[in-house]
Amino acid sequence: METQLKLISSDEAREASPEQLFKDLNASQKGLSSEVAKQRLEQYGPNALEGKKGHPLLKFLGYFWGPIPWMIEAAAVLSGAVRHWADFTIILALLVFNAVVGFWQEYQAGNAVEALKKKLALKCRVLRDGQWQELDPKELVPGDVIRLRLGDIIPADVKLIEGDYLNVDQSALTGESLPVSKLTGDIAYSGSVAKQGEMVALVTGTGSNTYFGKTAKLVASAKPASHFQKAVLQIGDYLIYLSLGLVAVLILVQLFRGTPLLELVQFALILTVASIPVAMPAVLSVTMAVGALALSKLKAIVSRLESIEEMAGIDILCSDKTGTLTQNKLTLGDPVIFGSGNEQELILAAALASKAEDQDAIDMAVIGGLQDPSVLKGYQQVKFIPFDPVSKRTEAIVKYSNAQTLKVTKGAPQVILGLAQVDKETKDKIDQTINDFAAKGYRTLGVARAEGSGSWKFLGILPLYDPPRDDAAETICQAQAHGIEVKMVTGDNLAIGREISGELGLGTNIYAAEKLLKTTVEMGQMANETAEKVEETDGFAQVFPEHKYGIVKALQARGHIVGMTGDGVNDAPALKQADVGIAVSGATDAARAAAALVLTAPGLSVIINAVEEARRIFERNGRRIVSVSNCAPAET
Repeated sequence: METQLKLISSDEAREASPEQLFKDLNASQKGLSSEVAKQRLEQYGPNALEGKKGHPLLKFLGYFWGPIPWMIEAAAVLSGAVRHWADFTIILALLVFNAVVGFWQEYQAGNAVEALKKKLALKCRVLRDGQWQELDPKELVPGDVIRLRLGDIIPADVKLIEGDYLNVDQSALTGESLPVSKLTGDIAYSGSVAKQGEMVALVTGTGSNTYFGKTAKLVASAKPASHFQKAVLQIGDYLIYLSLGLVAVLILVQLFRGTPLLELVQFALILTVASIPVAMPAVLSVTMAVGALALSKLKAIVSRLESIEEMAGIDILCSDKTGTLTQNKLTLGDPVIFGSGNEQELILAAALASKAEDQDAIDMAVIGGLQDPSVLKGYQQVKFIPFDPVSKRTEAIVKYSNAQTLKVTKGAPQVILGLAQVDKETKDKIDQTINDFAAKGYRTLGVARAEGSGSWKFLGILPLYDPPRDDAAETICQAQAHGIEVKMVTGDNLAIGREISGELGLGTNIYAAEKLLKTTVEMGQMANETAEKVEETDGFAQVFPEHKYGIVKALQARGHIVGMTGDGVNDAPALKQADVGIAVSGATDAARAAAALVLTAPGLSVIINAVEEARRIFERNGRRIVSVSNCAPAET
């Protein structure tokens, strides 16, 4: 039997070379044998997210244990002792009602990890015993060699070892809005989707030892302490002590007066039952259920009733950028021309080097920039070469009037610039333009054209960006008027974060989350200095799931009631940990299962409406709704 291998984390796999990983995993490019794979499966367990499940009955009975249930149970026992059967029946019904409501809420919240499990691949191609086989992903072990191709859900954390490239959609995991190009030596995460290309990969992590598994662990460990539940428990404790104190005083006074024992016991029972608010939990549950119905009419579905009270007290809202603050739609900025012609000629050349049928986000943004899309009908695309991470450009040969041919290309500006012949002065201007756009966080495309078999001519630069939502600035102003500080949290780079945050009036004090949160928050502990910086900053960029979770924990440690928006698997841990986790419109199953509030309409305005309604329900006089008339509509 082989010696037990060291578990390799996602970060270690990213830094190590394929050769080193093969050595560390005692594997080769020929794959593993069935015997070795079986031994490793016994050592490391199946490639699945295993969760401990308690018996449902025990979970249900747990709702009859605690200060408030004890009070109600005591009232039921005392009512039975004095044979007040009507009271006994009513109290028992209220006790069961509250247990059922609590159990159902916990059942719904527990679906977060189950939703994560559904995202795993159904089948995968594995090299075993020198032959390619189709196996269940649960059978994968570290050291396996697998093949990935278009449409595959990547079944484990892998190191890409052979092939030209692989375009991977990992937006649900990392928050990146566009597919990411992967080459040999890169790592791909479990749960992401192959959108283009085909590569061979080495399995480096399975089950809970994957980036995906780490996210699921955070979801399972996130246990927010409800301020509402704390308040109810404090009230219960106070009433218990008060009841015991009054009974003690009654017994002492009546003993001093020589009252008969039987009469004394009856008085004590009546006083105890009278001081226990047996209907309090039921009244609170009904009040919040009515509030949840009102919120549903505002396109906000409540999945955890006590979160309504938390919503009324939110003072910090951590908002996802893509799709919440922005439109999640690539849009053309103002083109910069370096060749002859005008802006529309530049966009036309780029549109001819695109293919609408592929529904590529960049191609659709370019074609959408044409004032008159019908102009494309005058051209026939004879040949089209799609984008790949090696060439970093698309190219097309088109025919137009009199059967003349034209070559057009678009792609990475430096690559397109390398095709064309430009003088040094023009090249310097182009480089400066590219750098200026990069500083703002814009994507840029270079565009070039060649007549027939002639040389390439550089036409200009097309900037692409995800613009803010039309209502975002106004909604943020309204949130601030309600005493809610909005912090932007995004997986995009720092430059994009600062640009969008500045446009929306959130400030430009944006940190790269990895630099601010150098270590994952463990055991609920974080340095005070770090928590203070998290509190003071305007937002965070280059954020990973553990960072979002850490940001929420840090703000809660500073005494804030935190709302967190999100839509992907990567947001689930933070959504569950937040006082009010908000799954935005179009969120994944994992995000909705972890959230306390699920929005059915896009944007932040729904959240502000929900906060207003929650404050009306609980009459938060200290946080009265103030005038927002000074919030001008956002510029479009």
